[in-house]
Amino acid sequence: MLIDAHCHLDFPDFDADREAVIERARAAGVAQFIVPGTTRQRWPGVLALGACDDVSVCLGLHPYFMEEHAEGDIEALAQALEANPQSVAVGECGIDARFGDTLDAQWRLFDAQLRIAKARKLPVVVHCVRANDPVAKRLRQLDLPAGGLVHAFAGSPEQAGKFLDLGFVVGLGGAVTFDRAKRLQRAVQSLPDDGYVLETDSPDMPLAGHQGERNEPARVAEVCRVVAGLRGQGSEAVAANSTATARRLFRL
Repeated sequence: MLIDAHCHLDFPDFDADREAVIERARAAGVAQFIVPGTTRQRWPGVLALGACDDVSVCLGLHPYFMEEHAEGDIEALAQALEANPQSVAVGECGIDARFGDTLDAQWRLFDAQLRIAKARKLPVVVHCVRANDPVAKRLRQLDLPAGGLVHAFAGSPEQAGKFLDLGFVVGLGGAVTFDRAKRLQRAVQSLPDDGYVLETDSPDMPLAGHQGERNEPARVAEVCRVVAGLRGQGSEAVAANSTATARRLFRL
């Protein structure tokens, strides 16, 4: 049994065939989906998906969409989490250093969401692009009791170790399937069995051989096979370990 620990099933990319996408994933062995929120406007759609027994949801404000966030969104997030206790985490939130012009605002937004997570004792789902070291430093300073997930991890074994030491796990997705990702593949090999979850980031983060295609949760099974090969383990063991870690992290 597999869990796709990070997929954006609420995105309009799936509006035409969302049920078929979900059925394909179930046929591939995916028994649970974790759907994070990205903007205040998208929370209702995320929460609607959460009405399905096999979908768990998170609420957050994503750094990629800074232009869509507005004053009052942090207060609205705190209220939405209070009103929807089925939310399993705060996120997707974090830092994307590719966008230097919004970096100061990103840090303020991220910090506010981390404080909400700490107050509510919820894990956080962290988007971290070209910012592993400063993000790890901030997480260490805040000492979040419920830890969280560093989604789409693409760093070194040493950086992975820092996140694990803070009570976080790393998300492994399409990036691990590319031959050029040698540093990330070394990190995958270094992880303990309870240090990672599998994810797709659908509709984004396509796997090797699927560049330019819409990603789908069913392909978490392929991620599992690649991770198993890198770790010298069976796919069944990797699936079981990832599923157990996701259940523990998100209290499923």
